Amino acid sequence: MVHFMRRILLIIMIALMGPLSGFGQVIVKGKVTSADDGQSLPGASIQVVGTSKGTTTNIDGEYSIEVSEDAELSVSFIGYLTQTIPVNGRTSIDVTMQTDIESLSEVVVIGYGTASERDLTSAITTVDSEEIVKTPTPQAMQALQGKVAGVQIVSNGSPGGSPTVRVRGLGSLSTSDADTRPLYVVDGMFVDNLDFLNTNDIETMSVLKDAAASAIYGVRAANGVVIIETKSGSYNQPAQITYNGYYGVQVPQNVMKMSNSEQFYNYVSDYAEQSGNNADLQFIDNAIQTFGRSRLNPNLPDVNTDWYDQVMRRAAPIQDHNVTISGGGESARYSVGASFFEQEGLIEHMRNSYERVNFRTKVDVRATDKLTIGGNVNVSNATQYNADGAVWFQSYLAVPHLPVLDPTNVDATPTMYANAQNLGYRGVQNPFFVMENNDNRSKIGKILGNFYADYQLLDDLSFKTSYNYNYQTVVQRNVDFAYNNGQQAYNNGLTRESATNFNQIWDNVLTYDTSFDRHFLTLTAGYSFRSEVREGSRVRGEDISVLDRDAESTWFIYDEGRDINSDESYDFGARFFGSSYFGRLAYNYDEKYLVYGTFRRDGTNKFQQKWGNFFTIGGGWVISDESFFNVNAINFLKIRGGWGEMGNDGISPAVGQVTYNSVSTAIDDNLTSGIVGDNIFDYIGVWETVVESNVGLTARAFDNRLSLEADYYIRDTRDAVIAVFQPAVRGSRRLNAGDIRNSGFEFTANWNGEISNDISYSIGGNFTTLKNEVMDLGGQPFIDAGSAELRQRTAVGTSFQEFYGYEVEGVFQTEQEIINSGLTEEFITQNDIVPGDFNFRDQNGDGIIDADDNVFLGSYLPNIYYGFNFGLKYKQLSLTANFQGQAGNKILNRKRAEVRTSPDTNLDADLTTGFWTGPGTSNKYPSAAGYRKAYNYNQMSEFYVEDGSYFRIQNVRLSYNLAEKKLLGVDIPNTSIILTAERPLTVFDYNGFNPEVPNGIDRQTYPIPAVYTVGLNVKF
Repeated sequence: MVHFMRRILLIIMIALMGPLSGFGQVIVKGKVTSADDGQSLPGASIQVVGTSKGTTTNIDGEYSIEVSEDAELSVSFIGYLTQTIPVNGRTSIDVTMQTDIESLSEVVVIGYGTASERDLTSAITTVDSEEIVKTPTPQAMQALQGKVAGVQIVSNGSPGGSPTVRVRGLGSLSTSDADTRPLYVVDGMFVDNLDFLNTNDIETMSVLKDAAASAIYGVRAANGVVIIETKSGSYNQPAQITYNGYYGVQVPQNVMKMSNSEQFYNYVSDYAEQSGNNADLQFIDNAIQTFGRSRLNPNLPDVNTDWYDQVMRRAAPIQDHNVTISGGGESARYSVGASFFEQEGLIEHMRNSYERVNFRTKVDVRATDKLTIGGNVNVSNATQYNADGAVWFQSYLAVPHLPVLDPTNVDATPTMYANAQNLGYRGVQNPFFVMENNDNRSKIGKILGNFYADYQLLDDLSFKTSYNYNYQTVVQRNVDFAYNNGQQAYNNGLTRESATNFNQIWDNVLTYDTSFDRHFLTLTAGYSFRSEVREGSRVRGEDISVLDRDAESTWFIYDEGRDINSDESYDFGARFFGSSYFGRLAYNYDEKYLVYGTFRRDGTNKFQQKWGNFFTIGGGWVISDESFFNVNAINFLKIRGGWGEMGNDGISPAVGQVTYNSVSTAIDDNLTSGIVGDNIFDYIGVWETVVESNVGLTARAFDNRLSLEADYYIRDTRDAVIAVFQPAVRGSRRLNAGDIRNSGFEFTANWNGEISNDISYSIGGNFTTLKNEVMDLGGQPFIDAGSAELRQRTAVGTSFQEFYGYEVEGVFQTEQEIINSGLTEEFITQNDIVPGDFNFRDQNGDGIIDADDNVFLGSYLPNIYYGFNFGLKYKQLSLTANFQGQAGNKILNRKRAEVRTSPDTNLDADLTTGFWTGPGTSNKYPSAAGYRKAYNYNQMSEFYVEDGSYFRIQNVRLSYNLAEKKLLGVDIPNTSIILTAERPLTVFDYNGFNPEVPNGIDRQTYPIPAVYTVGLNVKF
């Protein structure tokens, strides 16, 4: 097929070029070298201007190309100035490339405009398409994990699931990730996530981390901004067809080992001996009577089920295919593409997948010398089947001597799955009842559009107006099929929910860009209008008479021909408007002294305060351009800093007034109706305001082979909305009363070098420190979250929602240790403390363990996260590897803590084989009886809070380019074969599938798989 298309394209090109072929043809040869050191530049691009014809230099920097005598050659190489050279009939042209120091080779998107990297005073990091496409994922932000300092990304293993993204910590005291995520701007449109975007369609992703950079976007930008520019065509370029695709498998990683039948039997035997309670042994005996006795161990049933192995696929497929056609003429350029992505989930026996089809087009037209118009449209249609999260939790709880199927459970329908209740256990435990009898599907359709007109009013003054829209519809269908587990019958039910979002933004921007003498000035002024509309409805029907699990055509709710026992329905909606006026000044003198400032006046109908004014200012000094600076090794050094403030409307709106409710009560033995006021209403009187200071430096050294970025920031969220307790009415309401600070240091370094003409390499890394600290809670000493038994607490001087409970000094080994512990004899007797119980630390030394001994046990936010990378290229073969990790965060292992509600379930193997069985056997785990004793589990303790640190090989990628190869005498198109391993190894100590838990509480977290793919990139 490739061979055929190649021939067709050649025929078409020859036909089109025929009238122009009157000029003679010459073969031009030459060598491309660096002006700095005279070294050859392998891989430099040689392009014939106005055509798609081109080549690249070999390992010696040499090239050869056939062109017409009057052609022009465009020679380019990363980090060097592009040169255009007329051939003029010559057959030998050597090219010396000059280092692109002045612009630092990059133009950065900064919001309503661009700037050279040299002129930046803010903390901005840009990642290009080559780096983004290395990660096989439907979520573009996942591709940035470990690659951008200051950005924490927590993976989501479910098909199509969005990762949790935090830029410089938590910017709000809200408990919702939705209220703390950054703003995504795709070609000018504001969106909440990037689940509609194929990574192959992205040209660059720029992360605006500090307030000075983000504030130009207003109230949606308080948690940082990610700007995505999609790919465009090129003027004067014939059509180029590009295919990118891969196919691979997802493999479960670090599957947790659960107790097998023998380990579980040993555990319950120890428990029975220590506690005198034989109930669990009786349940095992019931299993022997039902399923038979093991031939290997007569104390065990002839069943040994590994539940994770039963519910989980050993390999789940993943694939992505993308085709793009791009090009352009003198006055227009275009890029058109389509893609298909499919990902199966790790759960074997129920629909659990994600499928997405994308269509994209982007066109720019130079209508006149002064007017450019254009637009782009991105259409996405996705289908997502969501697995019930209870599958993972029930797989953890299910005892190993329970089989999947039980032919004696004759009352179970439609399948005779085993039910642990039939053996005497309290719960069903078997996850197959959930997997077989639930189908949860979401259909997600999105249309994003951007249309603009850019008019050059004067030589230095331009005006751009743009209209952006985002239309999204989500239709969710959740079907519960009727079944009987042998103990209880469940009716069928069907829930349908439809939600539509229609967001619009209209921007109008004036830009004045001028220079005189050594002064360079850019002024921007604009107006923006934003409208967000959300509408939807939900309906639920139960006990539907005609609902055939084998016929999806019956999975609807309606009255005709049906008998619906109960139903409910409601609709919902919201509408928000915003208007903003903004301006920006960017000035530099002699390209050494930089000044930057923005102003934004935001208005919204969301809160009581309708308008807010927000300012930023920044500056920079290019020290390396000073006459006194004479450090030969340093090519470029800039010190920069900025301060800014911006509002935040990413929180739920407030009622803002007394509400009235109808009530009925007895007065003098008569039922009397009336109206009462509810004075516990939210009042968000002012904006949440983010105030941030940032200082940093940018450096290039050793002939620009080394690049450095370093930043220190302090980011305060003032007037944060929190729940404030009202003693008079014994209730809480949300008020602007909180203050939270995030501060830290970010550092990034990259080095590029050559070992020989054949071998080049790169190495780099970044790390971020984060201190999250609550500064004020409106006079309250603390705010509690979580359950009473598994407490989280937010207090002044601590991180947001730290885990709060007892410290564990170890496990009591002997009676003498208990006597010497300092605990009172009365307390020991009352709690029946014996060897094998936890030795909780008596913080205040009063001889008892109570609420006064609770301390802060750590936060789910890491205090350091990092990434580093390595690349090696030998001729046409290249190898890259990325690594990342984090440290200092804690995870609540809630699965283990469920013993307080489900004491007769399975346990993980590390626990059952590690129980204390006598002096010296364990100082980490209690005895089997101690584990189920209220004294040990009735309060949050350090036992359940584990270290969440990890190190991961994030991505390994091997590619081979087939450039300048022939097959059967025909040139092969520019083709690369790519092998990728994503997350092949994660090292951690946490007792779970993975340490990436967004809110730090692990009860039923979806496993994150390793992904192995083989891919192909072809350019025609």
